[in-house]
Amino acid sequence: MFKTKYRYINREISWLSFNERVLQESADKNVPLIERLRFLGIFSNNLDEFFKVRYATVKRIVQAGKTGKSVLGGEKAKDLLEEITNIVIKQQSKSSEILTNITKELETQNIFVINETQIGEEHEEFIKNYFIQKVSPVLMTIILNDLAEFPLLKDTAAYLAVKMVLLDDSGLNTKNNNYALIEIPSSIDRFVVLPKIGDKNFIIILDDLIRYSLRSIFSMFTYGSITAHMIKITRDAELDIDNDLSKSFIEKISSSVEGRKLSDPVRFLFDKSIEDDTLQFLRKKMKIEDTDSVIPGGRYHNRRDYMGFPSLGRQDLMYDKIDPLPVKGLSLEDSLLERIAQKDYLQYTPYHTFSYVIKFLREAALDPKVRSIKITVYRLAKDSQVAASLINAVKNGKKVTMQIELRARFDEQANIQYAEQLQAEGVKLIFGVPGLKVHSKICVIEREEGDKMKRYGFISTGNFNESTARIYTDYTLFTAHESILKELNRVFDFFTTTYKINKYKHLVVSPHYTKSYFIKKIDVEIANARAGKEAYIKIKMNSFTSYKMVDKLYEASNEGVKIQLIIRGVCCLIPGVKGMSDNIEAISVVDKFLEHPRVFIFGNEGSPKVYISSADWMTRNLDNRVEVGCRIYDKDIKQELLDTFEIFWSDNVKARVFSENQDNAYRKNNGPKVRSQFAIYDYYLNKG
Repeated sequence: MFKTKYRYINREISWLSFNERVLQESADKNVPLIERLRFLGIFSNNLDEFFKVRYATVKRIVQAGKTGKSVLGGEKAKDLLEEITNIVIKQQSKSSEILTNITKELETQNIFVINETQIGEEHEEFIKNYFIQKVSPVLMTIILNDLAEFPLLKDTAAYLAVKMVLLDDSGLNTKNNNYALIEIPSSIDRFVVLPKIGDKNFIIILDDLIRYSLRSIFSMFTYGSITAHMIKITRDAELDIDNDLSKSFIEKISSSVEGRKLSDPVRFLFDKSIEDDTLQFLRKKMKIEDTDSVIPGGRYHNRRDYMGFPSLGRQDLMYDKIDPLPVKGLSLEDSLLERIAQKDYLQYTPYHTFSYVIKFLREAALDPKVRSIKITVYRLAKDSQVAASLINAVKNGKKVTMQIELRARFDEQANIQYAEQLQAEGVKLIFGVPGLKVHSKICVIEREEGDKMKRYGFISTGNFNESTARIYTDYTLFTAHESILKELNRVFDFFTTTYKINKYKHLVVSPHYTKSYFIKKIDVEIANARAGKEAYIKIKMNSFTSYKMVDKLYEASNEGVKIQLIIRGVCCLIPGVKGMSDNIEAISVVDKFLEHPRVFIFGNEGSPKVYISSADWMTRNLDNRVEVGCRIYDKDIKQELLDTFEIFWSDNVKARVFSENQDNAYRKNNGPKVRSQFAIYDYYLNKG
């Protein structure tokens, strides 16, 4: 019988383990140098979001006086907060060490990141002028000593905590300190590129440029010494939506987003070299609680800014750009609708260009025979061609209906602005279903052909966002399959008639059917295994946290079903445990692109059934969201999905093995080297 401490890996601990895999990429000397810095930025950005959401949720459990063991995989919430803090302190220390190493390696490439003590005469004038002209006009500086109330610090903004030791009239140090805060301006690039000297490139971080200018900033004070150390806080980002019936949904979401500015802090991060008296002054004034995560860090916070580290024209220090490939059989110069009418097509970004989605919508906007367009939107690009295409359709007399999710985390404000713009242009907006987020990625158009109304559409695993499509891998199925598209129409009907629960034969729809549907598919494989037939399940997802589905796979494993899991992020299932999960293997691939598709494959006695979906197996996706999955009928596309899964499963370069001890060990074998993301590109390149 299995002897694990818990039946599941705690979700928060597994998430931190995923972020450790991102950190591994920044330490990997085989990754181009500037890309390593950008992975360091992704690690930091991920950690910010983790504290805003996951840590904040566990803290709320503690504040409510509950243990939370039933939802936290057996751990007590209070113990978990402490465990998280300890892990993050170690990770932060490791990330500082990695940053130091990368900085040294950059110097071998004639790229020097200097601080305020290393500024040479050649750069003094440039820096002084830069500060006066660009930085000083937008600098927010607050003297703290005489304030009745401590100022409200912005969530995840970076601040320099300044301490001045004041002098008396005779020029001797007093025991009086003046404290101040300088907010690092977010409107200015964090990395200031200085003039080259010969073949040497120089960069100074904005924080250090400000440190260099402290005497100018505080010239009105008489002090013996002045120091500045960085701090930042992270606030609870959960939306508390009020029930005021007089407010519109947009007003409620706007109010909730605004309320984040006043929400409780959950993490306090500081430069570990800060003076103790300064730290104690800040903690007391900021009322940092015992349930907050207090983390000593390095000199620079907000390392997410490293995602935008300047390239300096050094393409040799970055990943080679790939040219997105065409989808075989589709042309961006001809009618997509004519081709899709004949057969289904699969777009796999970023290996294929995202332009097919835009072309599909543009064509629908201009085609005189198209009568209507319906689409769901979760996240849009900053300057969205998708939104522009839909507005264009309205101007051409099409009836356009958009379900836009205003609660898409951290994109709420952007979606509110898009909603107002699209509504003003005549797009009919639907704001979701009470109590459910709409996370599905679907589109249906209706086209008058003769005396019939013909439907075309697409179903995707990812957002209709041309910016993220360059780095997120996702499948999009283009289809004219009438039965599938009729059922997609039923999903749109559900948005407006929520009391009516529709039946589906071809789609797998949350919250009513996804869990039960896939449980039935697992049961079929269990029955096949019991009958001595080949039985297997292959799944690729972002996250796997539903205990019910974990238990179901444990059951299948114990009956002899062979299970392969490719999970990019959180995985609460523990594979390979004798008596519990002997027949389950699980890996994670973290590499150049962010793995985002959801694919489900069931053996079905040698005739596999294959599905794509917008839903991970998380409680929220199964029970609290509107998600849409679809069975793949086209035999060529089905084979394509089977092939690409096998390529990923063969990865022995960027695949890490899930295990109970969460050590993120790289998968090693004696076979030829397979780096799946690169092999996928070659697969499509050779496919033609």
